[in-house]
Amino acid sequence: MAAVDRELILSHERLALLFRPPFDRSPRDPGYIKGYPPGIRENGGQYTHAAIWAVMAFAAQGDGDKASALFWMLNPINQTRTRSDAYRYRVEPYVVAADVYAAPGQIGRGGWTWYTGSAGWMHRAGIESILGLRRRGDCLELDPCIPQSWPGFEASLRVGTTRYDISVLNPNSVSTGAISADLDGQMLLGRPVRAPLKDDGGHHRLTLTLG
Repeated sequence: MAAVDRELILSHERLALLFRPPFDRSPRDPGYIKGYPPGIRENGGQYTHAAIWAVMAFAAQGDGDKASALFWMLNPINQTRTRSDAYRYRVEPYVVAADVYAAPGQIGRGGWTWYTGSAGWMHRAGIESILGLRRRGDCLELDPCIPQSWPGFEASLRVGTTRYDISVLNPNSVSTGAISADLDGQMLLGRPVRAPLKDDGGHHRLTLTLG
């Protein structure tokens, strides 16, 4: 992941490349990807599936700052924050693009939109890897990996007719690691924290403190 961060994430261009350099002068044929122009789609552009998996990998390493920074960069709404950004990106800012160009003269231009499975992966990266909320059968697993600067966050989950209000507190400015957790005042043990989910028509409060 250090090599990914160093070689493939171009923060100044808001791109996370699949690899570089592209295949255009290599004597050997790597397959169909060489059919794309250099810097387009799988041939050395940003292939968003892989870029989102890098978010999940940084979170798995416990680096909430890098995970969230890359997630922010991949969020399509942040590709169109100004008029010049929108002109560069050229595609819809409200759906995930399957790819973003890295070719000279077209850097930052969005590729195919709407149909890509990377939209689902981006949703999972944000909810499961950064916020750390994962449904495991009849339990909710909590294992956040957030930026150290976040004071915490709140979320609500509905299970049938039942509501769970979740509060994650970060008084020690860390990214991950729970020091305490409780459900309706009852301490939860184990790491990662798992809270039982029941559709009892009630309103429950789940609190986790990082440290």
